[in-house]
Amino acid sequence: MKLSDRKRKILQYVVDDYISTAQPVSSKSITEKYMPDISSATVRSELAGLEEMGFLSQLHTSSGRVPSVEAYKLYVSELMDKSKLTSKEVGTIKEMFANHVDNLEEVVQNTVKVISDLTDYTTIALSTHSKEEKIVKLDIFRHKLTQALLLIVTENTLIRDKFINIPENMSDDQISEAAVFISKLCVGRKLGEIVGLIDTIKDEFATYREIFKNVMDAIEEYIEKGNAQVLLEGEQKSINHPEYNNDSEKMKNFLSVITSKDKIAELLSKDNDNIEINIKIGGEEEKDMPEDCSLVSATYSVSGVKIGTYGVIGPLRMDYPKVVSVLKGVGKILEDMIENKK
Repeated sequence: MKLSDRKRKILQYVVDDYISTAQPVSSKSITEKYMPDISSATVRSELAGLEEMGFLSQLHTSSGRVPSVEAYKLYVSELMDKSKLTSKEVGTIKEMFANHVDNLEEVVQNTVKVISDLTDYTTIALSTHSKEEKIVKLDIFRHKLTQALLLIVTENTLIRDKFINIPENMSDDQISEAAVFISKLCVGRKLGEIVGLIDTIKDEFATYREIFKNVMDAIEEYIEKGNAQVLLEGEQKSINHPEYNNDSEKMKNFLSVITSKDKIAELLSKDNDNIEINIKIGGEEEKDMPEDCSLVSATYSVSGVKIGTYGVIGPLRMDYPKVVSVLKGVGKILEDMIENKK
């Protein structure tokens, strides 16, 4: 059923007020704060209508109303006002990333921190590595008799190191020669292009075949196996919200999600490869998310290279306008700063 303009406005006010106060919203509160020209009786009638339609509920007959999951869904899709970052918040974001955009490891860590700090919610992230990343540097160093350290730097200067096996009879000079040869073969290529290049090694380079295969195996594992790093920031901030602070069962359900890296990875891995905001409300859409939680997330990419998916998780009574503005703002500032470094 289509809502009248007045019902839509009243529903927006109810959600706004409940997000702000965490208290059931009464008709008197609506008229005093938002609609002084409308009688309390009229607002009360509209609230009753919204309740019948499933957008509001009453905990007690004498109390005000609280939004339902359906109300939050309509709110985020059609009703909420857009929020903008303040100049101070923009400055905080830029300061957090200053002098660190050359190292994507630090970028990812700083991103979850700044999002959590600005929203006052728990932030989760999934840092993945795209097979579209190009290698800009590759080197190999002996570590033990049969083991070497493989160092890879991608075009986004994301540094990864891994130990690989080497033939026991390889001399240090041969390892250096292999590193030079393999570097020439790999630098400038996308990670996904490296796998399968073993057949390009000619007979005169057969000495390096084993070590090169180990390099390719490491890259393949880097892309496809265990390449997702789950990060968490601000988990203690859940106690700032009365939903969890006053309800041990809800707190238990919330902690069951944020303490499980597998659950976090599952929740974030379905996002698209862009900054478009993805909002999941309640547990109806995601079996791993409690019904009294919401997740707002975005995936950041620069020049087509995915650099991570970031999400804010908290109660249904989340400040969605604020969270959306922070996620969009951080993504745009981060993209601009990395692009300007190139």
